[in-house]
Amino acid sequence: MTDPQVAMLMLGLFIFIIFLGFPIAFTLMAMGIGFGYYAYYEPSRMWRAFNRLDENAGGWDSTSLWVEGFFNNRIFDLFVNQTYSVMANDVLTAIPLFLFMGYIVERANIVDRLFSTLNVASKNVPGSMGVAALITCGLFATATGIVGAVVTLMGLLAFPAMLKARYNHSFASGIICAGGTLGILIPPSIMLIVYAATSGVSIVRLYAGALIPGFLLLGLYLAYVVIRSILQPSVAPKPTAEEVPDVPFLKLAFMIMTSFFPLAFLILAVLGSILFGLATPSEAASIGALGGLVLAVAYRALTWDRIRQSVYLTIRTSAMVCWLFVGSYTFASVFAYLGGEQVISSFVQGLDLTPLQFLLLAQLIIFLLGWPLEWSEIIVIFVPIFLPLLPMFGIDPLFFGILVALNLQTAFLTPPMAMSAYYLKGIAPPYVQLTEIFRGMLPFVGLVLLSMVLVYMFPQLVFYLPDQVYGR
Repeated sequence: MTDPQVAMLMLGLFIFIIFLGFPIAFTLMAMGIGFGYYAYYEPSRMWRAFNRLDENAGGWDSTSLWVEGFFNNRIFDLFVNQTYSVMANDVLTAIPLFLFMGYIVERANIVDRLFSTLNVASKNVPGSMGVAALITCGLFATATGIVGAVVTLMGLLAFPAMLKARYNHSFASGIICAGGTLGILIPPSIMLIVYAATSGVSIVRLYAGALIPGFLLLGLYLAYVVIRSILQPSVAPKPTAEEVPDVPFLKLAFMIMTSFFPLAFLILAVLGSILFGLATPSEAASIGALGGLVLAVAYRALTWDRIRQSVYLTIRTSAMVCWLFVGSYTFASVFAYLGGEQVISSFVQGLDLTPLQFLLLAQLIIFLLGWPLEWSEIIVIFVPIFLPLLPMFGIDPLFFGILVALNLQTAFLTPPMAMSAYYLKGIAPPYVQLTEIFRGMLPFVGLVLLSMVLVYMFPQLVFYLPDQVYGR
């Protein structure tokens, strides 16, 4: 077999193995080292010392030099260098800090207060509980960026209240699941940090580019909830005085001041310091983590057990991302060395696609990969395959990244592998069927696709803020 054929075998075998359910990061590292050993195999260099060994040398000397020669393959040097480069990456240091901020906020009962306040404030709006849940999801998702955490927590707080208020099961389920996925798009998003580290695009430009599309998608969700509640009142009945009591204006203002503004100020301070160049993402994330602790203290919700849980979850998630990067970089380096990237590039060139056709093909592949894979695996493993092709079609990697971030919303909302549905089903009452949750998510999938069309038709939705703040 030629080296390019070996590279394609490597890619096909990897896809087959991950569909069997093996851990992605360790599969990448094992295959990168295994095929890399073949790619960098040079007997004359590896066993040079062993071949020069005197014939009268003892068995121990022969064995030790042979073992030393076996590990004298350059793939091990590459693996060590890739591990060091990932661990020393300044962009990735922001990930554990943002994660810690999100986990602390999640455990400090801040979201409970926020939803209760917004529920009271919006009681006269059609679909008021749905509107309050979406705004809470948007704000909380911005703080944490972890889909499972947002869907689960909002499923425990808002979902029972909506069911008690006689909301349609599918309608309420769709609101919680769709709102919970916003955190992978609206800054400060962990996904955008990972994409920036993968693509080399400036994280501050990515954050600026994602703001308008992110709030556009949230606006589409809110518009859908309000319009459907007006046209079909039975899906979202108006809450009674017992469900949402009337609150005097001054008391409501105090509730907003003590629940909405502290979290909003924390997020705006973190995001604003990044966008206006006052701090690097890592520095801003450290301030955000400290701010999360301060809020927890202010709400009298900071306990040793909550700190311990937050640290544990932060370390576990950060380790997963870092080892994914190590495995991906090793795998990609060997794949490129064997000529795999050239094969893919030549194949795509031979298709004679227009930029629109290439974008549609790339987004369709990412959409399908979203069924069996997590967003982190798609960004770290498969998106780099498309990145070298972007200059060929004149596509800005910033624009491509925002489209990918929008597309990955569907990965959590599209049956049969919609993880948001399973997160919600795990904590929903038994009478709420999984098929009802699936039905409720489908209109929101349509809204995600509509937002992608709007972004493609009006690229300034992505480029306006980066160009205004940082120049072209």
